[in-house]
Amino acid sequence: MDSIMSFSQEMLTLYGIAILGFIVRKRGILNENANGVLTQLILYVTLPALILFSLDISFSFTLVKEFLLLIIMSIYVLLLSCFLAKWMGTRSKLPEKQNSVYEGLIIFGNQGFIGYAVIFIIFGNQGIIYLTMFNLCYLLLIWTYGIYLFSKNDDGIRWEILFLNPGILSTITGLVIFLSPITWPDIISDGLEIVGKMTIPLSMIIIGSLIADVKYASLITILKNSYLWKAAIAKLLFIPLLLVPFAAISIPTPLLLIAVIVSGMPSAPTISLYAQKYGADAFFASLGVLLSTLLCIITVPFLYWFVEFLTH
Repeated sequence: MDSIMSFSQEMLTLYGIAILGFIVRKRGILNENANGVLTQLILYVTLPALILFSLDISFSFTLVKEFLLLIIMSIYVLLLSCFLAKWMGTRSKLPEKQNSVYEGLIIFGNQGFIGYAVIFIIFGNQGIIYLTMFNLCYLLLIWTYGIYLFSKNDDGIRWEILFLNPGILSTITGLVIFLSPITWPDIISDGLEIVGKMTIPLSMIIIGSLIADVKYASLITILKNSYLWKAAIAKLLFIPLLLVPFAAISIPTPLLLIAVIVSGMPSAPTISLYAQKYGADAFFASLGVLLSTLLCIITVPFLYWFVEFLTH
């Protein structure tokens, strides 16, 4: 019960920062270009810094074993997500420009922004280390299959973007540091820590700002569209609960908690960007991202409580 209360308090802190983001956007302190600028800042600066700082740790075989468990769980849940999304997509009666979006909303979560914020506030730096490993396969998938879903053409995948994007580069560099006797000098490590930890408040400010941009008409559209609700329920509840069988094979509770909570993150804003770039229905994508983001306020605490109940 104490851990659940502590988690609830930490989540209220995150929600408070999101409310701040909502207020500053409504007041015009953040303008209409702010979300894009902050997203680029996180993607190219603060998140890579957080990953590089977190992976500057001493090598141990226990950690390697835990990394392998996280990668196995990641591959397992991503494969099932792809199959589930394909099955739901073939059964839907959506037009082609919405069907690819529908599948993307189900498979790809906001693991890079909200995921890091939630896991850091629960587990601190250790959680970031684990999450970086868990996200490795996800990053590869969203830059390949994620693009393929919308382009339906292998030519649409630019391999230099896959291997030269900040998430992959910082993870690979961090792993080299982890596996070698090298460590960052204090002056660099301190800088990486200060810049990296900006990821958490900036991520939540963006979420609040995005919600502030929603028009009343969009909310009505969301409430009336059953496919958006199906995608949100699959992404936020059904998919993360597919990891529950791992509780039966004595997976350490922190690893299972991270895998379940992160797999239950709301749909990724990247889906909206892909939809816009490749001519799919970007408005439908934005509504799906918004709905799942609003609902995760309820579902993330539920997932935490459920895993705690299951493992104690």
